Amino acid sequence: MEISFIGAGNMAWHLAPALENAGHHINEVYSRQLTHARQLVSNLYDAHTHSSLNLADSVSRLFVLAVPDDAIDAVCQRLVLPENALLVHTSGSIALSSLEDGMRVYSDVPVHTGVFYALQTFTKNQPFMSFERIPVCVEGGDAVIEELLVDLAQQLSDTVYVLPSPERQRLHLSAVFAANFTNHLLGISHDLITDLGLSFETLHPLITETIRKALAASNPTDVQTGPARRGDLGTVESHLGLLEDQPHLSEIYQVLTSNIQRVYRS
Repeated sequence: MEISFIGAGNMAWHLAPALENAGHHINEVYSRQLTHARQLVSNLYDAHTHSSLNLADSVSRLFVLAVPDDAIDAVCQRLVLPENALLVHTSGSIALSSLEDGMRVYSDVPVHTGVFYALQTFTKNQPFMSFERIPVCVEGGDAVIEELLVDLAQQLSDTVYVLPSPERQRLHLSAVFAANFTNHLLGISHDLITDLGLSFETLHPLITETIRKALAASNPTDVQTGPARRGDLGTVESHLGLLEDQPHLSEIYQVLTSNIQRVYRS
């Protein structure tokens, strides 16, 4: 299949090579910052950069909208596609109806729409990720498009779900707790321990064992430890005392402690 990418950020960096490795041809890459498009194209076999959002003359059938969520509507306002092209976004949180409505309003020709959401955290300029073990969630504007997207996803991943927008949005919420918030807490712990003059690596064995146990358990709640889990109020108060001069961290500590206590009181 001939495919074009609109956006050359974290998602495109990994998805475009994965599609090429599955036998598809990346035809062109557009990015608001041309240097980003050039960087991605340099890692592809025969793609070229495109300098505008007027892609009416493109030979591609599939157009992958891999831009930040809050940029999707603005891009759709300027996007010109060939008649009956298929446009998919890669967002976990944007409803398919938003894309459908946008193209209905802004496009002068009929355009099919869908969603191609890979459940993973992606960072550009990192080694290309294999999609084999990455769950991919698809949704199509009609049954034919949905079948096409399922087939495409199955060429990349062993785990493919057809998920309507409300279910995908709740999945994305779960992913934010699992990945984004966890990483933020790790960043906080990094800053706290390095303020002591100790290396963050000191915490690596603890972090590794915590994640191992959580993944091995039927429910991570079953292997929760720590002062909030034990009801050790003295330690909790001591920790809050240490955070008196950092009210933003004290607030996070109290919210998490209260929620852990609530879970184990029930």
